[in-house]
Amino acid sequence: MCLRGTAAKLSSGSLGDLAGTEMRRRPMQWKRYGTVAVILSVLLGGAYVFWLDSQTAELPAGIVRSNGRIEAERIDVATKLPGRIAEVRVSEGQWVEAGSLVAHMDTAEIDAQLRQAKAAVAQAEQQKLQTEALLNQRLSEQEFAQAEFARAEQLAARGHAPQELVDQRKSALTTADAGVAAARAGIDLATATIASADATVERLQSIRADADLVAPHDGRVQYILAKAGEVVGAGGRVVTLTDLTDIYMTIFLPARDAGLLAIGSEARIVLDPIPEYVIPATVTFVASTAQFTPKSVETADERDQLMFRVKLTIPEDLLKAYQEQAKAGVAGVGYVRTDDTAPWPDVLSVKLPQ
Repeated sequence: MCLRGTAAKLSSGSLGDLAGTEMRRRPMQWKRYGTVAVILSVLLGGAYVFWLDSQTAELPAGIVRSNGRIEAERIDVATKLPGRIAEVRVSEGQWVEAGSLVAHMDTAEIDAQLRQAKAAVAQAEQQKLQTEALLNQRLSEQEFAQAEFARAEQLAARGHAPQELVDQRKSALTTADAGVAAARAGIDLATATIASADATVERLQSIRADADLVAPHDGRVQYILAKAGEVVGAGGRVVTLTDLTDIYMTIFLPARDAGLLAIGSEARIVLDPIPEYVIPATVTFVASTAQFTPKSVETADERDQLMFRVKLTIPEDLLKAYQEQAKAGVAGVGYVRTDDTAPWPDVLSVKLPQ
């Protein structure tokens, strides 16, 4: 019994030692794996930095570089009048063409007002018809009154009718003339009423048309800012589009380089995700004021620290050719020539995906 107990104790102790040793080994193995991962990350990062440095080292005099990010003009599709959104017909990432329906506002109230305005036009037109008929009646009465007055005058001249009858016929003629004038004024009023009602219809039709939110330009839907059923105020943004025909990279250059740039000069863009390709661009903007200004600029060295924003725009025809690949937010490097006679090195020769 003692031997068996001793053996059992030895056996259990040995197993415990083995388990403890194994548990101690596992953290050490994980530490080794972590160390290897860190070393690989450092090596890859160093390789990328070395590649960038090698690109910079190959740049001849007259060519400078700066980090930047691809940007695109944004177009906000907003509602002109306050109201409830009835439907949003696009989704994020969808390509839309100019004039295509993006969203639709609730138009129940406007439609009711439009029907009322059209009814007012019809009513004014009927009033005009009635006034024209009344004018014909008044003209007939005027003609009869003129004849009666002429007869009364002839009879009075021959002594066959009293002067009182002449005065009565003259009064009747005057009344008939006034009736004709009133009828003609009624026609003018009816015509003006029709014009006013037509203007109201046109105004409401314009408001009704504004309820259909359409894309003002070709672009890709970047954000949907409001959903169906939400109530937005006047000028409330519903959808944001990205104008992929106006894509550019913004870089910042020191004063000594920015001052030598010419608007319209050639540039090159290399994007981080596709460093094997070189995209042509054009310098389309150089800021007139510095974006980064030190506290004092009394010396030449301090003036060299002034950084100016430069815009490198990608050609529109190139963007159309790569419409599906074009997107904003991609980081990269922009290259510009401070000397137009400086040749582009082979590494910056234009190279585009096939």
